Amino acid sequence: MKNETRSTNTVFLQGRIGSSVEYSHDLYGEKFYEFKLDVPRLSEHLDEIPVTVSEQLADGLKEGDLISVVGQFRSFNRPEGERSRLILSVFAREISPPQSDVNPNSAELIGYICKPPVYRTTPFNREICDVLLAVNRAYSKSDYIPCIAWGKNARLIKNAPVGQKLEVSGRIQSRQYVKRYEDGSTQLRTAYEFSIGAVELVKKESEVASTVDGEE
Repeated sequence: MKNETRSTNTVFLQGRIGSSVEYSHDLYGEKFYEFKLDVPRLSEHLDEIPVTVSEQLADGLKEGDLISVVGQFRSFNRPEGERSRLILSVFAREISPPQSDVNPNSAELIGYICKPPVYRTTPFNREICDVLLAVNRAYSKSDYIPCIAWGKNARLIKNAPVGQKLEVSGRIQSRQYVKRYEDGSTQLRTAYEFSIGAVELVKKESEVASTVDGEE
């Protein structure tokens, strides 16, 4: 995790297109499309990951195709009434035929904690910590990625301060939840998050320099 020249946001997914490939939006004169990719876990469960592709990459894609995707996990805010909702999607940079003997869901992020981590335990004493990472990208933009850590990783980051730089590796997962409204109605929704498999708290350059000076 020490190569500073690598991307701060990399994703590899492999699975079957589980929805129709539909038009999403235009940006700078280019059309973009979106679909859900069904990505298998080690269990029989499938993660249904939203993928956004350019018109060029979308050409010929159809529901049921098996593909590999290389891209980035990105976010944007979609207005909903007086509030906005964080929308997450994998932005595809490359699409290719499926590969054999590969992890179908792997990702790495380098970002900064932008809200205090939320630590909790389940009724079965499983430790969980939720953290929101701001991941920088080109043109002074940032993606805000919700991450979840378990066990020793949860303990490691639960007291990390806002602004702490993290390097994390893991996978993207989907889960369903029930949204409850003030009028009593409910809606079944799907949330997407980065499940942390490994994490490193990155020291500031000044802290690293002080450590090196002390050793000398």
